[in-house]
Amino acid sequence: MPFKVTQYTIEKPIKSFLFLIKTLSFSQKEAQRLIAKGRLMKDGVSICESSAMIVGNVSLITFEPTTRGLVPIFHTPDFAVYDKPSGVLVHPQNRNTPYSIIDEAKYAFGDAANITHRIDQETSGLLLIAKHKLAERKLKIMFENRQMKKRYLALVHGEFPDDLTVDVPLLRKQDESALVRMTVRVHEDGKPSLTYFKRLRYYADHDMSLVECEPLTGRQHQIRVHLFHVKHPIVGDPIYGQKEIDVVRFLDKEITPQERKTKSGAKRLLLHASQLCFEYENEFCISTEVDFERVALAEIEAQD
Repeated sequence: MPFKVTQYTIEKPIKSFLFLIKTLSFSQKEAQRLIAKGRLMKDGVSICESSAMIVGNVSLITFEPTTRGLVPIFHTPDFAVYDKPSGVLVHPQNRNTPYSIIDEAKYAFGDAANITHRIDQETSGLLLIAKHKLAERKLKIMFENRQMKKRYLALVHGEFPDDLTVDVPLLRKQDESALVRMTVRVHEDGKPSLTYFKRLRYYADHDMSLVECEPLTGRQHQIRVHLFHVKHPIVGDPIYGQKEIDVVRFLDKEITPQERKTKSGAKRLLLHASQLCFEYENEFCISTEVDFERVALAEIEAQD
């Protein structure tokens, strides 16, 4: 479990940040950060003021990264790139999350390492990690300024056109229907969203296409919603392209993997971050080591 709770008994009143500095050898900045995150607790309640006086029994929640042996496919002194498996979270959802990619990053490169961008839990592929805070700031700004060229591969339903540009705005807000958790949709009030698509192959036996996707903007679920909008939803997508009742059942973890495959074509979302190109002192163009076409076909052809 990455989050560890340690109990301490304080004999004499002391300011909370000084307790962390003197007893546990944290720097003042680290101590204040832990307190700001609510990690220092008294009687089950977070201590929010770094100068608050504390005495008696307190508990401290710390992040203790674990590893499952995932190693980066590329790294420099400033950053590393992982090929994330489908189903693995980028960040822990809560303190009970047993494992995420941030575990591997901090286990390998220390507490200063951090994720610079996000991909969905079910999306596999390239994830860029900063090894220190300066690199993190630089890389995050590059993502914000669209200085990162990203490409994805997707297996979609139907015979996709040779080339297609989708330029429709996406809106993220709660729907008035029961499906309030499906928050992204095409809407005139949304933010501009642009994606280039190119068909690589069509599999007539399955009536599915392998498509290269290049998002020029970075909206949540952009590729998924754009493909659904042009009536070529991604194979295995449990949300976009499914009936509302089945989406709710998926979100509530009530739909079986086999039933999901019957309804959507696969037990997982067949979307893969395949290439990342950017300039960081030097020019980098990093490609996945995963044969996504083989993985996707094996997924849809599996007899189970």
